[in-house]
Amino acid sequence: MSQSIEAKIKNRIIEHGRSWCFTSMHFADFGSDVSIRKALSQLQKKNFIRRLAQGLYEYPNEHEVLGIIPPDLNDVAKAIAEKDGVQIQPAGAHAANLVGLSMQVPGRIIFLTEAAAKKVKIGNQEIIFKKTTKKNMLSAGTREGLLTQALKNLGKDHIDQKARTQISKFLKGATEEEIKRNMKFAPAWIRALVFEIMEFKS
Repeated sequence: MSQSIEAKIKNRIIEHGRSWCFTSMHFADFGSDVSIRKALSQLQKKNFIRRLAQGLYEYPNEHEVLGIIPPDLNDVAKAIAEKDGVQIQPAGAHAANLVGLSMQVPGRIIFLTEAAAKKVKIGNQEIIFKKTTKKNMLSAGTREGLLTQALKNLGKDHIDQKARTQISKFLKGATEEEIKRNMKFAPAWIRALVFEIMEFKS
């Protein structure tokens, strides 16, 4: 029986492709938690998957010269959020990097969450989940929510013409209604800046 669960798990992992990050929860439809954990442990022993942290795994991507490529921390954070059943929102320098307002790639990346604060170490990098208010999470998962966090990190006095051009490019394709709805709870200076860049009538 456990062999069939192992085979099913293996097939699902292959379907998702290399670099997929997952937890036992992603296979809950295959059987009991104990049998799934046992199957994952077997797949790890066979070096088919690797364990990143407690209860967190990856289908590793290998480069012929560089060896095993480190996981994308955004994918790791997403897998943790799915396991915990919570929403997350990139923040700080990480948000600025994702929006294209900063070229700096931080060694520790921050996500806001309504759940308890915690840190997860992956190799020599760290994912920090910071507890925040419900209000800050209302636009989580939207590009406007991401932009709001990026601009908070940059600060009011560091928005040059290059940044304005990037903001316009980042929001390209979003409707005025979407932007206004998702920036409803952003700080007033951020709303004013974005509306001015996008040439909205107040």
